[in-house]
Amino acid sequence: MYELTGVTKTYRRGKATVTALDDIALSVPTGGRLVIQGPTGGGKSTLLQLLGGLDRATSGSVLLDGTDLSRLSEAKLTRLRAERIGFVFQGFHLIPTLTAQENVETALVPLGLRTAERRRRAAEALESVALAERAGHLPSELSGGQQQRVAIARALAKRPQVLLADEPTGNLDESTRDEVIGLLEAQWKELGLTFVMVTHDSAVAARADRVARIARGRITVTDRAAAAD
Repeated sequence: MYELTGVTKTYRRGKATVTALDDIALSVPTGGRLVIQGPTGGGKSTLLQLLGGLDRATSGSVLLDGTDLSRLSEAKLTRLRAERIGFVFQGFHLIPTLTAQENVETALVPLGLRTAERRRRAAEALESVALAERAGHLPSELSGGQQQRVAIARALAKRPQVLLADEPTGNLDESTRDEVIGLLEAQWKELGLTFVMVTHDSAVAARADRVARIARGRITVTDRAAAAD
């Protein structure tokens, strides 16, 4: 699924050049799960943005099924994100004036689906996260955990191949955190998604067999399943 080779990402900060990622090599197989950890400013979110086509590498290649995301035109990259990649963030990013159903439907608008099909897919996605009965509620009428479940439904409604999550439990208490992580894991397994998640929470990372740690732009991957074999 993903194959990264020699990936470097630099930014200009005044007169200085900041290296967010430094010669990264990484692979994530189709249907695999990878959890990314590391200190603040270490490059975690930058890596996730490159995987999601939200940013481009300064050098190196970021291949998704053989397609280098860094070389796609903006139009093709936008289409790829809309069709193949679902995003879940720490902030729920729900539109406050839209219902849960309508928020989920927003992810389907770029796909050009008919209204009836958008509604059907959104309803199915909300049912998959146990929120069918809340479809008509505004975000302000939902708990934090419910809002994150709506955000997950929005990511899944497009039926992506890849699910990218950036600190999806960062705004949740411990009990709700476990509920949301359990839901994400269930959807990953049931749908055969390729799942990459950034988290600062060691309890969340401990649930994954494969963990990448990024510090100062460099990456180290630990594969507990392979070590057990």
